[in-house]
Amino acid sequence: MKIQENKRYLVLFCMLGFFVGIIYANLMSKDYIMSMGIFNEFFLNQYSQAEVNMPEYLWYVARIRIVPAALAAALCCTKLRRGVVAGFLIWTGFCGGMIMTAAVLKMGIKGLVLCLIALTPHFVFYIAGYLILLWYLFTYPESKWNLSKMVSMGLFLAVGILLECYVNPIIMELFLKTL
Repeated sequence: MKIQENKRYLVLFCMLGFFVGIIYANLMSKDYIMSMGIFNEFFLNQYSQAEVNMPEYLWYVARIRIVPAALAAALCCTKLRRGVVAGFLIWTGFCGGMIMTAAVLKMGIKGLVLCLIALTPHFVFYIAGYLILLWYLFTYPESKWNLSKMVSMGLFLAVGILLECYVNPIIMELFLKTL
């Protein structure tokens, strides 16, 4: 019963952030979103034609994906564990809501499809890796950190990073050619 309640909290935090992100994008920053160029045709055309230096890109993606996990893991040693989890999920949901709304405002349903393709296939592995850590942080006294959790989380993040660097650009390029 306690596990079900904890799952609901995690989903609630993420959905709350997502909802606030949608509202913020629609009400407070709609003019800014309409003026930005990330979802315009020129930028998307440039993206599909860009050559990427894979070792540099791999290092960049590894840093931006591992640093939040390391920061959350470091904060697990404090009494702010649950607050860190709530803040992380609310912020992640907020950013997702903002990006999805911006894409829909600028491109319509194609923008939503673009966002979903941009998260394919690596995002599934990131979710699994971060959920291992966030679940532990949220249920700390009842659950214990062990080697299998560490290895699983590390493998999920590593596979996600590799997929984001080597598979996602190909999928994005194929999708952008069809636009």
